[in-house]
Amino acid sequence: MTDAFSSNSEAVINRTVNVSTTTTDYQAGSLAERYEITETCRFVTINNFKKVALQFPDDLLSDAIQISAEVEKETNAKTFILGDTSYGSCCVDEVAAEHVRADCIVHYGPSCLSPCRRLPLLYVFGKRPTDVQQCAAAFKELYSDCESHVIILYDVTYSHAIGDLRQLLCEIYPNVVVSLLKVDHSHGAKLIHDSLVADDQLDSQDDRVIFTFGRQFSIQEGLRIDDYSMFYIGQEGLTLTNFMMTWNRCSFSSFDPITCTGRVESININKALMKRYYAVERAKDASVVGIMVGTLGVANYLTIIDQLKDIIHKAGKKSYMFAMGKINVPKLANFLEIDVYVLVACPENSLLDSSEFYRPVVTPFEMELACNKHRDWTGEYVTDFRDLLPGGSSHVGFPEPNQSNNEEETTDVSLITGALRTTNFTTSSEIIDGTLQSTSLVPRNETLTVANTNTAASYLAGRSWQGLEPKLGRTPVVKAVKGRRGIAIAYEEEGLGNRDSSTTPHQQS
Repeated sequence: MTDAFSSNSEAVINRTVNVSTTTTDYQAGSLAERYEITETCRFVTINNFKKVALQFPDDLLSDAIQISAEVEKETNAKTFILGDTSYGSCCVDEVAAEHVRADCIVHYGPSCLSPCRRLPLLYVFGKRPTDVQQCAAAFKELYSDCESHVIILYDVTYSHAIGDLRQLLCEIYPNVVVSLLKVDHSHGAKLIHDSLVADDQLDSQDDRVIFTFGRQFSIQEGLRIDDYSMFYIGQEGLTLTNFMMTWNRCSFSSFDPITCTGRVESININKALMKRYYAVERAKDASVVGIMVGTLGVANYLTIIDQLKDIIHKAGKKSYMFAMGKINVPKLANFLEIDVYVLVACPENSLLDSSEFYRPVVTPFEMELACNKHRDWTGEYVTDFRDLLPGGSSHVGFPEPNQSNNEEETTDVSLITGALRTTNFTTSSEIIDGTLQSTSLVPRNETLTVANTNTAASYLAGRSWQGLEPKLGRTPVVKAVKGRRGIAIAYEEEGLGNRDSSTTPHQQS
C-alpha cells in the first residue's frame, strides 16, 4: 500500500540516461534519415531561428544529444533539449520552450496533433519500421470483399509508409479512403510529408470532408461515416482508443507493425460507454467539482476552462481549479472535499482511466452532460473539447432560466444512490464576475440571520490534518540564518554527522 503513495526518491535522483556524443558514419546516416535532420535544418535556416527547442519523449532521449549536435553543426542556431514535459509527451510543451525564449519548437515522436498558438512548430514523427507487404496482406485477409468501404487511419510514426500502402490497395479496393495528416498552418505548424501524395488536396468547406484529430479524409456522397469500417495501423494505445470512442458506431480492425499481425478489435464499446456514463452520473451527484488543467499547449484551453466554470456555477455546484502537472493517485487523494474532477487535456489524454483514483475523473463533454439539461446522451462521444465551444460541431447552449416559473429547479433520481436529486439552476443575475453571490451567505430565519454553508473553510476545519500549525504570536522573530546545504535526503551536515557517529574510537586511532 505504501508503494502507491511514495516512491524511492534516491533512485529517482540517481537515475541516469546513457547517451553518447560521438557517432559513427553509419549511425549519423541512420539518424539523419530517421529524424529528418536535413529538413529540420532547412526549416531553421529559412526562418532564421536563433534558439530552437527540441522536444523528445522519454524513449527517444537517448538520441537527443546527437540530434542536437547535428542541428547546431548545420545551422547557426542554439538548441535546447526539452526532456521532461509538464503533461503528456504527445502535446507540444510551449511553456518550457518559452522559459528558454526559444524562437520555435521541433516536436519529435508520436503526437496528438492538437493545434498550438504561441510558437512556430515543426513535427518530426520519425520512421518506425513497418512491412508494407505484410500490412496489405493483413488488410486483404480482413476485408475479402473488394467493394468494402474502409477508412485507413494510422499512428503518425508510420506515415512514411502510407504512400506505398495506398498504391498496393487502391487499385484493388476502389472504396478505400486513406486519411491524410493535416495541421493548422495559420500559426506556423508544419509537417514533413514524405511519401504522401502531394496532390490530394481536399476542400475543407465540403460537407463530405472530415477533419479531426489531425486527420483529414473525404467520404462518398450519400454515405455517412457510420457506413465505413476503420482500419488502424499501429499498436494498441491512447490513439486507437480515442478513435474507437469517437467513431463508436464503426467496426474497427488493426495491424500491429511490430508483430505484423492484423486483427478485428474486440473491445466492447457499449461497455466502455456505460463506464463513461457511470462517471456522468457521479458528476450529476457531485456538489464540489475540481477542474484539472491537463495541458498548457492546446489552443483554447483557457476558453473551455471558463466555459466549465460557468456551467458548473449555473448548475448550482462549486468549482476549484487545479494545476498539478502530471496526474497520479497520491496528488488527487490530498483533496477529499472534491466529489469529481474534470480533466482539460488533449483528446488522447482526456480518457483517463480513473478506476484507481479515489474520485472519478471525467472529460469536459461528460461534465456538460451532467450540468446541461439540453444535452442528451445519444451515444455520441466527444473527446476534443474544442468541439464543445461556441461554433464547434458539438456545441449546445446552456438553457436560460425562466423567471416566471420554477423551471430552474429540476428533480430526478440518482442512478447510483437511488435518492432524489434536486438541481438548482442559478440565474444570470445571481452570478457577478463569474462567482456565485448567494451560496456563501443564506437567510436562516425571519430575522435574516446568516451563516456560511459548505465553504472551503468549513471543509478545512473538519479535516484531521490541516497542515503546519501557524502558532501566531508564539514564535519569536529572528534574523535570517544560513540554512542547510545539499538535498533533502542527505544534507551535507547530516552526512558529516552520520560519518562521525559511525566512526569508532579504534578507527580514529
